[in-house]
Amino acid sequence: MIGHIESYDPDSKTGVVKSEENSYTFHLDDWVAQVLPDPGDDVNFDAEGAIARKITLVGAYLAPPKAVKYKYVAAVLALFLGFTGIHRFYLGFYKLGFAQLAVTAATVGYGALWGFVEAVLIFAGHINKDAKGRPLK
Repeated sequence: MIGHIESYDPDSKTGVVKSEENSYTFHLDDWVAQVLPDPGDDVNFDAEGAIARKITLVGAYLAPPKAVKYKYVAAVLALFLGFTGIHRFYLGFYKLGFAQLAVTAATVGYGALWGFVEAVLIFAGHINKDAKGRPLK
């Protein structure tokens, strides 16, 4: 069946898929895609009663991904606040952002060099996608 993600709660790792007038619950274990579900994502799934199984993204196959995040915003964040990892949070790479923040705290500020290098990489186009694989504007 084809539907869309109505809601998703990352704490309980559960959500609701809506198809026509019917709603189906799902658990993250039934999610096949590599990225986490977002409300509004179009999906293909198998229905077992009121439960959705084998859920895959269909929008990724129908149309090329649309750019959502801005390259220059990420680059400026990396240049001026890169020591906090804020640019990685902006792009959706939360684990990398926390790692960058931890390196800065552990090295008494030398993590700022990491942010500067990533600002250069963003400006040069080597970091050109967000965490969901969408290109940067």
